[in-house]
Amino acid sequence: MKINKTILIVAAHPDDEVLGCFGTIAKLIKKGYQAYTLILSGGKTSRGETDKQEIERLKKEMQNANFLIGIKEVFQKNFPDNAFDSVPLLEIVKQVEKIKEKIKPEIIFTHHSGDMNIDHQITHKAVLTATRPMVNEYVKTIYAMEVPSSTEWNSFSVNNIFIPNVFIDIAETIDLKVKAMSKYASELREYPHPRSLKNIKEIAKTNGTKVGLKYSENFMLIRQII
Repeated sequence: MKINKTILIVAAHPDDEVLGCFGTIAKLIKKGYQAYTLILSGGKTSRGETDKQEIERLKKEMQNANFLIGIKEVFQKNFPDNAFDSVPLLEIVKQVEKIKEKIKPEIIFTHHSGDMNIDHQITHKAVLTATRPMVNEYVKTIYAMEVPSSTEWNSFSVNNIFIPNVFIDIAETIDLKVKAMSKYASELREYPHPRSLKNIKEIAKTNGTKVGLKYSENFMLIRQII
């Protein structure tokens, strides 16, 4: 069986991709996979930071973080930050479909449906809509990722809790993930904030101890067709 070694990360905001899956993506790139990133918003604007220089700075940080681990190309859309629910879902779906058709990935990493952030929830729904398992659909595997400062901040119920069932050993790439996150200087916070460099490493260590690994990124397998 021929394996299509192409990955697409679909994330709502700049830095979600690093926080959620960059240890794993860096590992897969080292194994010969090609990876692309789609960011659906410019970020920051919901915090009142609409200065063009700040937006451009974040865009440059995004590019530097992605290219550091070997991402082939970063695509960015301009949906309103923390207001994806103000846009018809179909518009977001079409943008995901457009990039999906361009690179034809077999694997997608995206947000968990139970994240607190509304943009994350809608991104998850848009990905599932854009990759309906029809005849000739080439996306075979979809993983939901855990994004610190969103996934763990929701009020959990049986319907929205993140329950990982895939555990990736990232001992060889955890430092590369932390280095990539350091490129997002404008998004970093001081420890013990979830987006501090120290906490990113601590989360990977805690995740690892659950399955006998030194460092791990954990995912929910949403779909896999073999």
